[in-house]
Amino acid sequence: MFESEYTAFLQKHTCARTGESLRRLQVGHSHAERKFLEQVWWPAFGSFDFLHPEYAVYDFKGVTRFIDFAYIRFPVRVGIEIDGYGSHCRDLSRSQFADQLMRQNHLIIDGWQILRFSYDDVVDKPKIVQQLIHQFLGKWFSETTMDAVLSLKEQLIIQFMISKQREVTPVEVAKHLGISSRHARTLLQRLVLAKLLLPASGGKRIRSYRLNPDAKQLSRI
Repeated sequence: MFESEYTAFLQKHTCARTGESLRRLQVGHSHAERKFLEQVWWPAFGSFDFLHPEYAVYDFKGVTRFIDFAYIRFPVRVGIEIDGYGSHCRDLSRSQFADQLMRQNHLIIDGWQILRFSYDDVVDKPKIVQQLIHQFLGKWFSETTMDAVLSLKEQLIIQFMISKQREVTPVEVAKHLGISSRHARTLLQRLVLAKLLLPASGGKRIRSYRLNPDAKQLSRI
């Protein structure tokens, strides 16, 4: 599922770009950025809606800069940067280091929210990164709508469980949505991470799930 959606995501943005913007996407979007999408974004949200890779912005001198990812949805613009230790610390000159800090300052002044993650955390601690992004987006969107945080399939799972008013299994969810049991388990685990569901039975491998009675967001889905 990820592979096909990832390919379509890149193809969409590649076809929409020309010149330096296209070149930057082809060259700048590489291993670390793909890992972020595969390990963090896709497991957390199940779609690439509102996300733009290698997004062009202009600094105070009119020079084009690129953000690894931009999440743009009214009323917020979020710049997401994936920092590898070697390229962002050891190999920077003093002037390049100062320039990076000034670039971030100007983005903030221009109204951007900035989230920065190390490559090591993306690879070794993806769930922590997922949770932080969920918490951040929840500050902006949870009071009015959950569709900025939940994918359509996740919303359908919650609606299905509300209608059943009982514990449900991954097999039931898979059959209801017409997806594989493995994909259903991934979606259910995301909803547990978002604190909308709770494990109902099973140990290391959860066999069934139930709604979290303390999740106030459920009343808005």
